[in-house]
Amino acid sequence: MSFLTLTDITKSFGANTVVRGFDLAVEKGEFISFLGPSGCGKTTVLRMVAGFETPSSGRIAVEGRDVTALPASKRRIGMVFQAYALFPNMTVAQNVAFGLKIAGMERAAIRARVAEMLELIALGHLAGRYPYQLSGGQQQRVALARALAPKPDLLLLDEPLSALDAKIRVSLRDDIRAIQRELGITTIFVTHDQEEALSISDRVVVMHQGRADQTGSPAEIYNRPATRFVAGFVGHLNTFDAHVGRSGTLFFGGRSFPGIVPEMREGTRLTVALRPEALALAPRGPGDLQIGGTVIDTNFLGSVIRARVRIAGISVAADMFNQSGAAAVPAPGAEAALWFSRDDLLVLPARADA
Repeated sequence: MSFLTLTDITKSFGANTVVRGFDLAVEKGEFISFLGPSGCGKTTVLRMVAGFETPSSGRIAVEGRDVTALPASKRRIGMVFQAYALFPNMTVAQNVAFGLKIAGMERAAIRARVAEMLELIALGHLAGRYPYQLSGGQQQRVALARALAPKPDLLLLDEPLSALDAKIRVSLRDDIRAIQRELGITTIFVTHDQEEALSISDRVVVMHQGRADQTGSPAEIYNRPATRFVAGFVGHLNTFDAHVGRSGTLFFGGRSFPGIVPEMREGTRLTVALRPEALALAPRGPGDLQIGGTVIDTNFLGSVIRARVRIAGISVAADMFNQSGAAAVPAPGAEAALWFSRDDLLVLPARADA
């Protein structure tokens, strides 16, 4: 039995339906990220799990027990918000102790638990400071410790890193994952940042227009997107209009590729896609395929060099590692062949809603 189960969840605010037929089963100790653009419904789903919103229809269960109508105060959850939500008139230690006092824990036990939590977030030396005396990253660590102090069954994080600068975001997201693994707590993390979701999650739920477009491991989401939206939202993607000829021949980029889609009917129109890193200036294995075009420009991105090549009127990005011995990138205006593996070719519907 899954630890947390959401079954056919729908949420409407008046005539506006923001979550539609949402299903998810979360195992105990799993780290799940809800990923999607603003307005896709990810925070609304999180708030329904927390008990701050009630589904218009559907069921939420924890270890088989229906909690759909249970108040947030009785759900044993820890919540971390984007804006920290620390009490400005309380010290770090007092903020962490707040939930324990509300629960009626004895003073000695509170002191011990607060010390444990501050050690966990490596801020024991700041126990007597107030929130305004802390950096944004330190405040968010305190918010995390406060959420974890009462030993909740479920940890919910609503875009907790979006107010921080890039370097602190990377450091804190790694800390959150390390703490989650150490405690083994079931966690749901909401973000619009694909790098965050892919780097720390066991599974990612990509949301679009109130639905879960795809749920899978980070590798599955990135390498084998189930919908055109997922393919375009997660990572950079080169797309080509294509059609199917006889015997599964695929036509795109001014070339024909026999036998690529033998299961498809002749005349079918679709979209094919290739990630920039799937393209190379030389074949990397037997059976590699190629398309050719004219180099537009190249960009040095540190460890990666990105070439833009015009192929059949489309600008295509190709990423190559910056390393000695790699094939030289042709100069702008030169002709170039881009090679790729058949397995790297993604076949998608012709339109987003097709």
